[in-house]
Amino acid sequence: MGKYLKHPLGQAGVVLFLAYLLFDFGIAYIPPLFGIASAPIPNSVLLQYLITVSVGILIWVSDNEARWAEFKEPMHRVMVDPDLKTARNSLMVLIPILVALMTFSQVRPTVAAPTTLRSIHPAPPGRIDFQGTTLELGSLQNPLRSRGSMEEHYEEGKRVYYENCIACHGDGLDGQGHYAHAFSPVPVSFQDIGTIAQLTESYVFWRVAKGGPGLPNEGAPWNSAMPAWEDFLTQDEIWSVIIFLYEQAGHEPRTFEEEGGEGEVE
Repeated sequence: MGKYLKHPLGQAGVVLFLAYLLFDFGIAYIPPLFGIASAPIPNSVLLQYLITVSVGILIWVSDNEARWAEFKEPMHRVMVDPDLKTARNSLMVLIPILVALMTFSQVRPTVAAPTTLRSIHPAPPGRIDFQGTTLELGSLQNPLRSRGSMEEHYEEGKRVYYENCIACHGDGLDGQGHYAHAFSPVPVSFQDIGTIAQLTESYVFWRVAKGGPGLPNEGAPWNSAMPAWEDFLTQDEIWSVIIFLYEQAGHEPRTFEEEGGEGEVE
């Protein structure tokens, strides 16, 4: 076993495997052990990370002629050695079959009902804990609307948005940020009349503060990649960015007296 780990091909395989374990399991399960909120990363993002690691591995094995030749030697031998004809033919059959099965599993249609019905617009909890303070969502109002200058709150919300949200939700608040298409589902468009236009500010506060990890069970399965912003932003910063969202999208917040369901913010 030791000689395989000393070979560049074996080392490359170990590094790629460890990277997979770190990205797929470590990011989701290690931070909570230290009290840090986290969530599994989407498969599309995991694939991008592994491709990046693979490129780094190829750069490493090819930066030295002797290491590059040693790295390629087992693969070259399998392809040309007459004594390995059986292994070569097996790989030429098994690899296309494996690729075909993976592709089929991703695109095959299904008529099976989901094991549980997911609520598209999960109801918010009655109260939440925010940075050590309990907030009653049923009576929660945006305190910045009755304090200070709305123009200053708007500008502060603009700063918060462009420092933290634009990469996913986009410059036009349309869910078309630079990273948007790496996620499934894609970030929400605040220009859509089915999102914040239908919501109270307290609901938006809950979704921004708690992010994907804060979705209730009836909202599952839901692979929202949005972090819990309460770990990074103050209460006033969240309220200010909410003001910016409504003003920039041209919508008025709904009130508790208005009828209509709540929606969720990704």
